[in-house]
Amino acid sequence: MADTLYFALELDGYDESPERLRSNVAEAERAGFTVVTFGDSLVSARNRLDAGTRAAFVASTTSTIGLAPTVHTVTTEPFFLATQLASLDHASHGRGAWVIGADNSPAAHAAVGSEVRSSVTAEIRDVIDVSRRLWDSWEDDAVIRDAATGRYLDPAKVHHVRFEGEFFDVVGPLITPRSPQGQVVVIGDVDLGVTDLLDVALVRGDDVADRAAAARADGAALVFADIDDLSDAQSLAGVVDGIRLHLGTDAVKDLAVPAHLLRRPTPGLSLRENLGLARPVSRYAASAQK
Repeated sequence: MADTLYFALELDGYDESPERLRSNVAEAERAGFTVVTFGDSLVSARNRLDAGTRAAFVASTTSTIGLAPTVHTVTTEPFFLATQLASLDHASHGRGAWVIGADNSPAAHAAVGSEVRSSVTAEIRDVIDVSRRLWDSWEDDAVIRDAATGRYLDPAKVHHVRFEGEFFDVVGPLITPRSPQGQVVVIGDVDLGVTDLLDVALVRGDDVADRAAAARADGAALVFADIDDLSDAQSLAGVVDGIRLHLGTDAVKDLAVPAHLLRRPTPGLSLRENLGLARPVSRYAASAQK
């Protein structure tokens, strides 16, 4: 493991005007952060835009930093969730990601007219599974744009996912062509119980080293530690792959990441490429070739 770290910044958004949001993300990009994550809550004392909309808002004013909104699984229709995140990846030219939200509170369910679950792990697994299937449902070369014949796409390369699960059924395919990364980067807390389905696992606590090792054993490609103080990053190089920093919005303008720890993203690359993650091959394209 390298002795440098990927840096991510969490913006919870409660006090952000559009101007401050844009400024904070620009500051994080300037400072060399690889990802900015956007917190979200269905229940808030203040009116604000959802995390996906905030991420899309800054997509056109950034060029390098990854954009990762929190989208809640048990209170969001899975087809809409997958479409929104694929659209973000298109809008950002391959910098989209997803922080898995799992708000199962009575207030959150009351906001959308659903019911509290006794357990959410199995449903989260299904939402991740069907989202990845939907992102794969268009093969990379499905869009042909053949003006001579008037054909926009090759229908043989657009696939129904036909997902039938305990909590929902989805026929598919997605309504957008396959996005630049193929699949957005999936980020989530290890306590969700779905670590084997994550691209980036988040850990927190005094036992970060043990929790990081357990996350790797469970299949996480990368592990980030959630921290509240930038000085804590000094001891985490070589233990985790990156850190996600939680700061008040007023502190963002004063960001000064230790240069010797920073693994700065490369302009022009996708978020997956900057994180060293392979671009997934569409499972349907792979099946057709067998």
